[in-house]
Amino acid sequence: MTIEKVGLIGIGLLGGSLAERLLQGGSEVCGFDLDESRRTWLAEVGGHSLASIEEVFAGCDLVLLSLPTSAIVREVLSAAREMLRAGQVIVDTTTGDPEHAVAVNAELVQREVNYVECNVVGSSEQARHGEAICLLGGCLSAVSRVQPFVHLLTNAAFHVGDVGTASRMKLAINLVLGMHRAALAEGLALAGAAGLDESLTLQVLKASPAYSRVMDTKGEKMLSGDFTPQARLAQHRKDVELMLQLGERCGQTLPLTSVHRELLDRAISLGYGDDDNSAIRRAFD
Repeated sequence: MTIEKVGLIGIGLLGGSLAERLLQGGSEVCGFDLDESRRTWLAEVGGHSLASIEEVFAGCDLVLLSLPTSAIVREVLSAAREMLRAGQVIVDTTTGDPEHAVAVNAELVQREVNYVECNVVGSSEQARHGEAICLLGGCLSAVSRVQPFVHLLTNAAFHVGDVGTASRMKLAINLVLGMHRAALAEGLALAGAAGLDESLTLQVLKASPAYSRVMDTKGEKMLSGDFTPQARLAQHRKDVELMLQLGERCGQTLPLTSVHRELLDRAISLGYGDDDNSAIRRAFD
């Protein structure tokens, strides 16, 4: 499959980064977002701002979804229903309910539309530089068709199984990542309360067996209080709820995740929901 023209629904933090990668790789990007300022931004960086969801689906054989929730994915596909056609490919980067992905795929298969999960692991900043990884879920033939497209986004892509498996793996990975951020925030809070220099503590942590890449990407943000969003805290709170729901369906208790939810709720109650997920540091103030 030659990737020349890509439709994009959702030009937020992640969607914008993916658009930049595609444009740099030589693709034509035709996008829509409810936020007019994001459509304007896309046009300014070299993409085409379209007026509606229907226009994107009508004009593009490959459509990338980068949306906040599974419910919004369903709304978008409902709006595009008359434009869906056999052979079209939908690549969904939304971190959502795995069961939703399975149900959407079952509906699209009936119309001979290909659906591939492409869960992106990493922040919008990492995605912008091609440093995120992609988890692909779907049948082999569909995944093979989108490989040239995925290679424009990252060199690290894993086909992890059928539709649903990528969403499940993304939740498991996000669980660990979220714990890393929470542990770092709590450790820095303890260091400060104990009279230690938090900047020096972070430096020592990076050189210690406790090291995590989260210290590189989020440590300075926690120290400086610059929570300019790369991935919003409220979005991770949504992911945590999905983790707990998945654990309940699987019969797996997640006690640490339950505590993590409480910490995120505290940060949101303090007004940090739209800030970067490193703002969990404020839950320990």
